[in-house]
Amino acid sequence: MEPKYSFGCSTNKPNGCLLNPEGSRMIFFEECKNSTKPNFKIDTHLFYTNHLGEPGGYKSSEKLNINLAWEKWHELRQKGWTEVSHNYG
Repeated sequence: MEPKYSFGCSTNKPNGCLLNPEGSRMIFFEECKNSTKPNFKIDTHLFYTNHLGEPGGYKSSEKLNINLAWEKWHELRQKGWTEVSHNYG
């Protein structure tokens, strides 16, 4: 079955932070520093959160190509993850 969402144009990249519905984990999406335009890579960094909803403990990181990063972003949004304003680093 084909997904029912679009990934946007090739210049758009998933960028920002998503918080899970329970408020216990957050994931950051950011463009890799050495990423080249025809082969964008996105770093994701998953954290546990503290009682204030802030990053409290590192869990894992992953490097994804642009299509897989958009897939992951949309999958998490469909599961109820919401965009929050936190900056990584």
